[in-house]
Amino acid sequence: MEREEAVAPMLPGLRDPSNRVSRRAVGYWTARAAADGLCLLAAEIAVAAGTGFGLGWWIALAVTLLAVAAYALIMPRWRYRVHRWEVTGEAVYTRTGWISVHWRIAPISRIQTIDSHRWFGERLFGLANVTATTASAAGPVHIRGLDRGTADRLLDQLTAATGQVPGDAT
Repeated sequence: MEREEAVAPMLPGLRDPSNRVSRRAVGYWTARAAADGLCLLAAEIAVAAGTGFGLGWWIALAVTLLAVAAYALIMPRWRYRVHRWEVTGEAVYTRTGWISVHWRIAPISRIQTIDSHRWFGERLFGLANVTATTASAAGPVHIRGLDRGTADRLLDQLTAATGQVPGDAT
C-alpha cells in the first residue's frame, strides 16, 4: 500500500487519511480526460462542418482545445494530491475530489457489503476500485484508483474486519 506522511489536514479536527491512490491513476485520469475532451471536440467539429467553419468556429475550437488540454494536464495531478484513503480497526476513511473535497468516514460496524469494480480502461492501467456499502443515506464509500494488489488486500482486510463485528450492520 502506498503510504505517505500525513500533512496538515484540509479540515480542522480531521487528519488526512494516510494512503494515496496508485500513481498510475494519474495516467488513467489523464487518458479519460483527454478522451472525453476529444469527444467534445469531435462533436464541435461536426457542428462547425455543418455550418461552414466560419471564423467564430475556429476560435471556439481553439478555446475548446486549450480548455481540454488544461483540464487533462491539471485535473489528474490535482486529484491525485487530494485523493486519500485509510482503513483502521474502527472505520474506513476517504477524501476525494479536486474542485470540491468530499470526506467520508464509515464505521466498520456499518459496512454491509464490500465489492471491487475494474472497468476495462482501469484494467489497462492495472487499477481497481473498492466499494464499501453501508445503510447510510450518503451512499457507499468508494476508494478509486487503487493498484490491483492493494485492492485485493483491502478486500481481504475489510472482509476480515467486518466478520469480526457482531450483528447485521443495520
